[in-house]
Amino acid sequence: MLFLRAASRSVRQATSYVTPARSYATEAGSSAGKMIVNFTAPHQTLLKSTEATQVNLSSTDGDMGILADHVPTIAELKPGIIEIFTATEKPKKYFVSGGFAAMNPDSTLNINALEAVTLEDVDFDAAKRAADDATRRVSAATTETERVEAKIELDVYEALLAAHK
Repeated sequence: MLFLRAASRSVRQATSYVTPARSYATEAGSSAGKMIVNFTAPHQTLLKSTEATQVNLSSTDGDMGILADHVPTIAELKPGIIEIFTATEKPKKYFVSGGFAAMNPDSTLNINALEAVTLEDVDFDAAKRAADDATRRVSAATTETERVEAKIELDVYEALLAAHK
């Protein structure tokens, strides 16, 4: 009898819960075509309150081009290029090893990278040598941990070298 009452109460509670309907995202707020970009890494601030017209980045869900008034979103960054366009300067290109980007309803884009470097500062010959070394370590790994660590390193170097093309 106790079981039936408890089961009956559980059924009533479960049926009284209304599941929210899924729908498309609402429109972003109006920012008069201006987007503010903040771009940081753990050891430095690369951009702070910089007005941009467009930002291109690589996320785990695919490549994204973000403009002002973009629908709010959060994206996990994969190793690749972040390209920031402003109205007055030539595009700035950074290589990031990973991180997150969050577009807010007020057209503020916050980019938090694990590591970031301008493409002008990259020694692509050294990156090629490091990729070759990582490839060798993937093949020679004696434990799964060694193999996975070398593979992650190789993935980052391959993305860096692809950015050079």
